Amino acid sequence: MDWQAELTLGFRQVNGRTLLAHRQRRGPLTVQRPFYPEVDVCHLYLLHPPGGVVGGDQLTIQADLAKQAHALITTPGATKFYRSAAQQAAQNQHLTIADGARLEWFPQENIYFPGAEVRLQTRIELQGNARLALWEIHCLGRPTLSEAFNRGKIEAGLQLWRNGKPLLLERLRMEAERNAYASLLQGQPVVATLLISHAGAEALAKVRELLVKRGEKMSAATLLEDLLVVRYLGCSTERARKLFVDVWRVLRPALMGKVVCMPRIWAT
Repeated sequence: MDWQAELTLGFRQVNGRTLLAHRQRRGPLTVQRPFYPEVDVCHLYLLHPPGGVVGGDQLTIQADLAKQAHALITTPGATKFYRSAAQQAAQNQHLTIADGARLEWFPQENIYFPGAEVRLQTRIELQGNARLALWEIHCLGRPTLSEAFNRGKIEAGLQLWRNGKPLLLERLRMEAERNAYASLLQGQPVVATLLISHAGAEALAKVRELLVKRGEKMSAATLLEDLLVVRYLGCSTERARKLFVDVWRVLRPALMGKVVCMPRIWAT
């Protein structure tokens, strides 16, 4: 059975606290109740009860943050894209952040099983002084089981816009049958990107120092105007996530105005 699922979320600030003011769903996409470990910031966990995505599934997630809202959104586990007999699986994510709002979008990794046919598109629209911290972690096959992504196709798009102008437009196309996995990514199964807005030269220097300290030889950081882009290439989703959390820990106080507060679901 193919799942056609949609989830729309709306956040707004009321009396200094961000509330999940709107939630509409169709199919097997939902959220747990909001958590408030930081009192004012809404921590929310996206849920996909089937536990995986197969060919023919179409998932759409939309989140809208009103002025001054601040939300941290994550998932309880990895999103697994299973082998497809013929049809393509698709997941579309559209995030809109109003002037003065802040979004931290930290889903756990996407795991692509051999034979998966996937199209993943993430579009973020920032308005005015909206702030963003976001990561995407892609794992080709299951390296812990010595299982390579040797069949299938992946098309992953990441777009970031501010006031209708593009800040970052990326597209990763992977066709295992053409050995693109080995040629494009040096045979490494994990590729990940972290984006943080409102960064500057000081933030870039701190992150580069962290990369050297951690010995991340295939990771890098760069600055596109005020957008910090951190890349990870390697063999471990756990290592990628720990690196990004360390970056977040160093930069969050200055760029988000708060010290790091780990989502409780990450400890389970």
